[in-house]
Amino acid sequence: MPARHLKFGIAMAFAMLSAPIASAQQAPDADEMAALCHGGLSICVSAKIPAARTQAATTPGWMSPDVGAAWAAGYKGKGVTITIVDDFSSTSRFSGNFGIGVQTQRHGEWTREEASMIAPLATIRSKDFTTSSAVTLAPGLNVLNLSYGMYATAGYSPNQIGWSAEEASIISYATRGSAVVSKAAGNDSVAVGGVTNGQQDYLDLALVGKASAIFVGALSTNGTTSNPAQLAWYSNYAGSNPLVQSHFLVVGVDGSKTGLYGTSFAAPIISGYAAIIGSKFTKATPTQITNDLLNTARTDTLVNYSASTYGKGEASLSRALAPVAIR
Repeated sequence: MPARHLKFGIAMAFAMLSAPIASAQQAPDADEMAALCHGGLSICVSAKIPAARTQAATTPGWMSPDVGAAWAAGYKGKGVTITIVDDFSSTSRFSGNFGIGVQTQRHGEWTREEASMIAPLATIRSKDFTTSSAVTLAPGLNVLNLSYGMYATAGYSPNQIGWSAEEASIISYATRGSAVVSKAAGNDSVAVGGVTNGQQDYLDLALVGKASAIFVGALSTNGTTSNPAQLAWYSNYAGSNPLVQSHFLVVGVDGSKTGLYGTSFAAPIISGYAAIIGSKFTKATPTQITNDLLNTARTDTLVNYSASTYGKGEASLSRALAPVAIR
């Protein structure tokens, strides 16, 4: 029997489980929040929004320097379509600054802007997740950005969920390798697929082991060998499942520079990286690009690296672009 669920507080038919909840994978920083909020329906942002600043001549300070190097080499995402599945219609808005001045936007508008800044020549499409209709793919390489989770009472398997056409299409694309699927790992400080307050993210569970799915965790900053980064305190981690570890990446989410925290803002970085890689390796499949990102991740830029925490490691755009060809 159908139940009701909420995405950012907007009700719609979804699943066969009781009262499933979807929420943004966005989290507060412990030192900069006016109030803590977690899971469910809350939107969390920093109480301190960085002041407006002049846009950098190359890349904003929150980006990895690898992005500027990719642009200089001529790789900016051309020919690739990134579809942002997110909130584009609610009344909920919050402020932040991606280095081009303070803005107040919906969650989806933020994740869309971030992906478009990383891969400025990619085609960016917006898919409001309140419609529940299937996600359609464009000609050429497709990347899907999922900065949200689908929560319900723990203890079921993903095949017991009555997925809407939206999530069913996403899961199918990840299974068949039809699109790179960049999924925010979550902000409950548990392993991907873990239980928090009696609930699990079933979209995470449904994507485990899928060919072109990537779970994305957040570091507190971009890592270097001289200044290794550590997992942000809120970020979910890979855990003990080898299928998750082998498809888990981390990237820096420097909320001190943007006022925006959470794995919501980690996933669009990987989406942008995938588009940039696709603009070099124009004949590569989504699964090949997924594997290129996973297999070139760095572990030497992380504090006390372990696969159970960081999965494959910190995504390295420069290493992913280095090969002459990928297979």
